[in-house]
Amino acid sequence: MLSAEELERYARHIVLREVGGPGQAALKEAAVLVIGAGGLGAPALMYLAAAGVGTLGAVDDDMVSLSNLQRQIIHSTPDIGRQKVDSAAGQIYALNPHVRFAAHASRLTAGNAMELIGSYDLVLDGSDNFETRYLVSDACFLAGKPLITAALGMFDGSLTTIRAHETNAEGEFNPTYRCLFPEPPPAGTVPACAEAGVLGALAGVLGSMMALEAIREIVGFGEGLVGRLLMIDARAMRFETLRYKRDPSNPLNGDKPAITDLSGYLNEI
Repeated sequence: MLSAEELERYARHIVLREVGGPGQAALKEAAVLVIGAGGLGAPALMYLAAAGVGTLGAVDDDMVSLSNLQRQIIHSTPDIGRQKVDSAAGQIYALNPHVRFAAHASRLTAGNAMELIGSYDLVLDGSDNFETRYLVSDACFLAGKPLITAALGMFDGSLTTIRAHETNAEGEFNPTYRCLFPEPPPAGTVPACAEAGVLGALAGVLGSMMALEAIREIVGFGEGLVGRLLMIDARAMRFETLRYKRDPSNPLNGDKPAITDLSGYLNEI
């Protein structure tokens, strides 16, 4: 039930036929976990909070540094040295006091992933390395949770939605993250953000699109990004979509599944 204050706060959503009162109520009932409160997670958290998602959680064990502020807009200069999840909490409560926020000041590992993810309806992965992306996607499959995952480069980015635990209209399982990226790139071929740099506003665009895709998933309108990889080229200001399908040899929901738990992750990441 939306209060009078909430009705006014979300009025521009409610007048949208695709959202309306029922859609806004669905947002209020939703619980969304964001992996990373950095370049992608910061704008995603802000827009999800503004949209009225009832429960938000963020997983991040990092501290705010000065170099973060070029793109991680949920943090500000006085937050330097604070835990990112604590800084995020303050900004979210200031923006929307109706949102419940859970700060998970830890690194996502094979030991805590299932418990953390199991408490939420939807997961957004804004991590910056392939090891975490594989862990998150495997855990979401095992927990039966939808996943929105994005990656950010210097002048490019990508976004897709994974519902590999569900079947499509033909009765086949949807593709997994491992169908899209069967193996991580060789070590050293993808430079870290600190080495290569990243365009700050591009992080804002892609993080906002993660939030948009989450809102569409929760409310249930439009064509989602399951089986579609949205790619952004900021140099040419070009958006392209690549379709991908389930790989029968993938180890999660393939013809011969090999991953049934997270025990294969021997080292915490």
